[in-house]
Parts: sequence; structure tokens; C-alpha cells
Amino acid sequence: MDFYTNQNKWKFILSLLGVIIILCSLWYSNFLVNKVQERERENIRIWASAIHKRAELVRTTDLFFSQLQHEERKKVNLLAKAYEKINEQNLNEDLTFYFDIITSNTTISVIQTNEKNEIIGSMNLEINPDSQAVLDGELLEEFSHYPPVELDYYDNEKFYLYYKDSRIFTETQKMLTDLNESFIKDVLTNTSSVPVIITDSTLSKILFVGNIVAEKTLDTVFLEHLLLQMQAQNEPIHIELAGQEKQSIFYSDSDLQKQLTYYPILVFVAIGFFVLFAYAAFSTAQTSAQNKLWAGLAKETAHQIGTPLSSMLAWVELLRPNESVQNLLVEIEKDLKRLETISERFSKIGSDPKLVAQPIYPLIEEVLNYLKTRTSTKVVYSLEENLKNSKSTFLPLNAQLFAWVIENLCKNAVDAMEGVGSIRISLSEEEKLLFIDVSDTGKGISKSNFRNVFRPGFTSKKRGWGLGLSLAQRIVEHYHKGKIVVKTSTLNQGTTFRITLNK
Repeated sequence: MDFYTNQNKWKFILSLLGVIIILCSLWYSNFLVNKVQERERENIRIWASAIHKRAELVRTTDLFFSQLQHEERKKVNLLAKAYEKINEQNLNEDLTFYFDIITSNTTISVIQTNEKNEIIGSMNLEINPDSQAVLDGELLEEFSHYPPVELDYYDNEKFYLYYKDSRIFTETQKMLTDLNESFIKDVLTNTSSVPVIITDSTLSKILFVGNIVAEKTLDTVFLEHLLLQMQAQNEPIHIELAGQEKQSIFYSDSDLQKQLTYYPILVFVAIGFFVLFAYAAFSTAQTSAQNKLWAGLAKETAHQIGTPLSSMLAWVELLRPNESVQNLLVEIEKDLKRLETISERFSKIGSDPKLVAQPIYPLIEEVLNYLKTRTSTKVVYSLEENLKNSKSTFLPLNAQLFAWVIENLCKNAVDAMEGVGSIRISLSEEEKLLFIDVSDTGKGISKSNFRNVFRPGFTSKKRGWGLGLSLAQRIVEHYHKGKIVVKTSTLNQGTTFRITLNK
């Protein structure tokens, strides 16, 4: 009892230390993960702030370019009006101002054609007369954004003045377009690996998707659900780019941050599996060592018993002619036969016993008849059976080993009752199972020791090795593939052990 009490204390202490180590490891891992997560969140906040500022820069640039476009458009309109004014041919009016407007134009491209659309002059545009004598094709399309100015110089011959936006405005417009495209590209392929979705102002149309698996974006239901998740995590960034409607940028935590969220759980699961594996390996190794130890001990015991037993059998044969000791020889022979049975039982421990189909009821009845003459007369034995046919209920058994199980249970019961009480063995069955219940009226077993009673060395007696129930369990479970448990027990009232066997 003390051995197992100390062992359980050490197990508790070691388990407590293991739990403390695991908790400390998890706490420190979680601490590191939180640090990395916080840094990742800070990166995302910096990214979002940068996007805000860049969006504001793009908006301001767009506003500036819009003003520039307006001014350039005014210059084009002024130039067109200058040509129209000169075309009026009012000789009483000083046209110097209008000629100055025309000659000061160094940015607006102008093409002059006749009624046949033949090019007769150009300004701020290099045209090879051999390759482009007529205004048509791509060049005509390029200068058709604004309606031409009709000019009438002499003899009612009409001329036309085609013009387009200035080079400055065109280059500025291209720069703005590149800036918008660069902004969108930087948002979608950000270094923080932030999943991004850009939608229109109504949130009904997906414009761009970044850092999300392409196959998933084909699922509209998935995208809608993802938008709701992103909106719950972070407030969308609203932008307005040049020449485009308002757009909304949705973003969520990066994949790294999501993975870090589950890292402590994975560590806990990994440690748990490792502990379970280590415990199973340790238990298996310990059980294997115990099996070898008990098998070796049993075989050595059988060998040691065999030597004096042979000598005693020889002495019985020498005393057999003496008629005065015949009554004593009968009892001595019974005990010697008993010793032979015990020796044979021990010799079978550690080896695969041969199981033979035989009726269970007569075997138990024989064991009880033997015990009745060798225990206190104040112990009452009873054998009850609720079987269809006790004589035809055969089970695969090793008679010597299984009889040992019944003997151990009965002897433990006698010790628990201190030689006074009753032992009742009842047999019952199901379709494929047979149950053997061994009940006594002893002092009982506490519920916390229901499993400990089968461990080697556990005993509540002042004297004893605590091996009887351990051997009984080995014989039932390892050799007969059955089960033995403490079915019920009440302190100071009694205990019932149940053996379950396959028919």
C-alpha cells in the first residue's frame, strides 16, 4: 500500500511538473506570437496609413491635373477664337493681338486643310507631305476630338483648322494614368501580403483582387462573405481616382498573422500528442518489463518448488508400506498434489497456455469444494448459476490457471472478511458472453482504488505481496482474452468482482 501511495505521489508530482513546463512553454510561445502579431498589425496599420496618404496624393494630383486640363482647354479655345477673329477679315480692327496669340502657340498642335481635306499647313506638328498629304486615318481620328474651325479667306474657298490638346496636357494625362495604375498595383501587390479587394462605390462590383487565391475569387458567394469579414476587421479605405468613380479598398489581416493566431493551438496539440506518445511508450515498456519480471519469477518459483517436491514424493513412497501412517499419507498426498498443481501453474506464466473447451460450472465447483476444507468454518460458500444448461456451457479455458483466479478471489475475500462472512459466486450469460460475479461481505474497497487493486504490490493487508489480483488479471485478460473489474464495492459491506469471458 505504501509503495503505491508513494508511487502515486511521485506520478502526481511529475505530472504537475510536466503541466507547469507545458503551460510555461505555451505562455512563452503565446507571448512571442503576440509580439509578432502586434508587429504585423503595426505593419498593416502603416500600410493602411500609407494607402490613405497615397490616395490623398492621387486625389490632389488629379485635382491639379484637372485644373491644368481646364487651363489648357481655355488656351485651345482662345486659339480657335483667334483664328475665327482673323477669319472675319474686319480691316478696321487691329488684328495684331490675335496674330500674337497664334504665333505664341508653342504647345497646341494645329493642322490646316482645304475643302478636299488636303493638308496645307501645320503648327507644332511635324508632317511629311509625301507620307501624309491628306488628313485621314489615324491622324484624322487623333484631331477629331474637337470640331474644326471653318475659315473663309478669299473667293469663298473654305479652309479648316483642326487642333487637339497640347503636348503638355497629353503627357500630363498619361502621367496621371500611370500614377493611378501604379497606385492600384502597389495596393494589390503590397509587401505586407495583405489580402485586398477593390470595389465600386456601390460594393456590387469587384474591380481588383490582390493576395487572394485566384480560384477562390471565381466564387461570388465566397467573395461576398470575405467582404463582410474584411469590413468587420478594418474600416474600408475610400478613394477617387482621375476619371473614375469612387472606389472602396477592403483589406484584412495578412496570412502570416492568421497563421500566428493558430500557432499556440498547434503547439499545444503537438505537445499533447508527444506527451501521450511518450506516456504510451513508457507504459508499454514498463508493462513489458513487468511481464518479463513476473514470468521469470514464476518460472524460477516453479523450478525451486520442483526440487523439494520430488524429494517429498520419494519419502511418501518409502513410508507407504507402514500401515500406521496410512491416514496421514492420504492428506500428505493431497497436499503434494496441490503443490504439483501450484508448480505447474507457475511454470505456465510467461508462455502461451493451451486453452481447452470445457464446462465452467464443474471447474468452479471443484475449486470451492477444495477451499471449504481449508478455510474457516465461519465462511459460507455458495455457487449460483443462471445458465440455460450449466453442464453444456463450454468455454475455452486453461483449467489450472483459471482455477487459480477463482482461488485468489476467494482467498482475498476471506482475508477481507477476517475469516467470518459469506462468499457467493453467481454465473450469468448473454448471447456471446459469460459473467462470473464473486461477492463477499468484507470491508470493501474505496472507489479510488478500483484500478489500483490489480497493480502488482498493491495490498491493504499488513502481510502480503499484493500479487494475487495482479496475476488473476493477467490470467483473465492476457491468456483468456476476458475482462476482470471491480463491479461494485461499499465500505464495510462488501465487494463484487466481475469476470467477463467470451463463450
